[in-house]
Amino acid sequence: MRPFKHPAASEFSLERVLYALSDSIRLDIVRHLACVEAATCGELDGGRPKSTVSHHFKVLREAGLVFTESSGTNHMNTLRRADIEGRFPGLLSAILAQQTS
Repeated sequence: MRPFKHPAASEFSLERVLYALSDSIRLDIVRHLACVEAATCGELDGGRPKSTVSHHFKVLREAGLVFTESSGTNHMNTLRRADIEGRFPGLLSAILAQQTS
């Protein structure tokens, strides 16, 4: 299995991060990852089709919000909190502090 591509923190763009978080499914994934050390894609799929979930994780990875690595047959996902905080101080905390409607 080939490794996933992740941008360096210096390559994060605010537009891409905000676009990734503008989708409620992706925002829910980020909120869940903020509460755990790591989670598999299966734990975060919400019963959605694999192709849909794969697309959402790709958008999150490309924005720099999520780090995904293979662990056996699973993909483990972690929130890149420190990288995001370093690039956009306070942004993720402010977004995560908002209540869902």
